[in-house]
Amino acid sequence: MLSFVLPRISRNAATKHIRSLTNASHSVQSTPRSAIVTGAGRGIGRAIALRLAQDGFDVCVNDLDKNVEDVNNVVKEIQSLGRSGVAFCGDVSSMASVQEMIAASVAGLGPLNVMVANAGIAKVSWPMDVTEEDMREMFEVNVYGVVNSNIAAAQQFIKQGTKGKILNAASGVSFRADALLPMYSASKSAVRSLTQSFAIELGRKGITVNGYAPGIVQSAMWKHIDTELGKINGLPQGENFNSFTKNIALRRTSIPEDAAKLVSYLAGPDSDYVTGQTILVDGGLVFN
Repeated sequence: MLSFVLPRISRNAATKHIRSLTNASHSVQSTPRSAIVTGAGRGIGRAIALRLAQDGFDVCVNDLDKNVEDVNNVVKEIQSLGRSGVAFCGDVSSMASVQEMIAASVAGLGPLNVMVANAGIAKVSWPMDVTEEDMREMFEVNVYGVVNSNIAAAQQFIKQGTKGKILNAASGVSFRADALLPMYSASKSAVRSLTQSFAIELGRKGITVNGYAPGIVQSAMWKHIDTELGKINGLPQGENFNSFTKNIALRRTSIPEDAAKLVSYLAGPDSDYVTGQTILVDGGLVFN
């Protein structure tokens, strides 16, 4: 197994640095495919990256600098599956950083086939207590990050002269907790609209754009949400999370692999005629 570090491709001294690990001894397949997964150091993003590797994709794993150890561990897991992996630490709210990420992925893994705009953050508060700073941060990551990823990926597909698939993380959560997640819900609703708009614009280029909308997921993000809700309503750790289960038709909360299975379908050839859709994967919490 051979690992190496890609040279930094810098547009701006303030953009995040690149750390990469590439496995050169992956199994041979007739048509190599590569994917980028943002926010993939843990949780749903990690599960998606590993599932795509199992599906035969070489994967660029993205997350913030502070999560570099998680990112490198995911790359190693990808390598253990016999695929190639590139680690990129950078902030998706910066277009320059996203462009660097795509350049690093293409340099290490070859032409891009799938972009998964998974990175997101959540903040809990009453609607009237939302601060301007919280609102700005939420939209910079959850909305601008998706826009940057969609635009830069589409530009890469067009440059390559290939079709491609773009997948955006939306949210299927629409229940009483929305009152305590106003900006999160608003930002994820924006992702649904953006997914439709990009699907219309890029369809003529043969590029599909779809969304996947997880519900209540056993992940670090929902642990954070549970804790913050507890500070407001006084319920002990875990009780807010558990209380949602009775509203789910399948009577269990989700695990990251549930969302990864849907992304696997949307990233594969069986979904070639699906575009502009945001599909719920929440066990029957919300019905469209």
